[in-house]
Amino acid sequence: MSVPTVLERIIARKFQEVAERSARVSLGELERLAKAADAPRGFARALIEQAARKQPAVIAEIKKASPSKGVIRENFVPAEIAVSYEKGGATCLSVLTDVDYFQGADVYLQQARAAVSLPVIRKDFMVDPYQIVEARALGADCVLLIVSALDDVKMAELAATAKDVGLDVLVEVHDGDELERALKTLDTPLVGVNNRNLHTFEVSLETTLDLLPRIPRDRLAITESGILNRADVELMEINEVYSFLVGEAFMRAEQPGLELQRLFFPEQVKKTVQQLD
Repeated sequence: MSVPTVLERIIARKFQEVAERSARVSLGELERLAKAADAPRGFARALIEQAARKQPAVIAEIKKASPSKGVIRENFVPAEIAVSYEKGGATCLSVLTDVDYFQGADVYLQQARAAVSLPVIRKDFMVDPYQIVEARALGADCVLLIVSALDDVKMAELAATAKDVGLDVLVEVHDGDELERALKTLDTPLVGVNNRNLHTFEVSLETTLDLLPRIPRDRLAITESGILNRADVELMEINEVYSFLVGEAFMRAEQPGLELQRLFFPEQVKKTVQQLD
């Protein structure tokens, strides 16, 4: 019997988590809360409009820890980080809500969203419609569907639930087979290419570059993971990728929003420095 991968362990835990949560709060109660939540802010629209201008459309991630790196940021105040990102030029936010593997929390999403006007994606491992409704009840504007964690029927079911409650969907792929499944099953315009293999946690930016020619022009390619320096950003922009999901590079910086500026808007950093001189 093979040892479960990191992703397989996370997914097994998610099924347990859904059972535990649904025993505490019914789906009906969640649906009531979802209807009462603030209106969605237009996650997909914000990214598409920014990328259409050939400007960096950055989904800035709020993440305390990861299975591969452990604790990434000790000084972790989601509302402060969110404000820093907004000032730094982020288009959207991503907030980790997984408790066991990423030290996330639902309240982090609520705190971050309340502090800014940016759209927010709930970054978690979705396996059940309950979690989708829960995301909207928490105030999320978008959810992540990871193709390697879902079969096509479940993927379609989760996307339909997202549409019903007014959430955008970011579908995440890692290879050609997953991309083909995503394009066949879902009509979301947001296609994220995770440069990190979720089974091994190895990272390569070539993953995005290899899949890019196969992503239709009416979909927005979003490169995820492994963007660590200005050269990485320029490599993507040369290949006409303008949408990015970045977490670790920002989370390790003392001022996450300033690091966002350094990576994506260096001219603004120069202006700021000149004003201070």
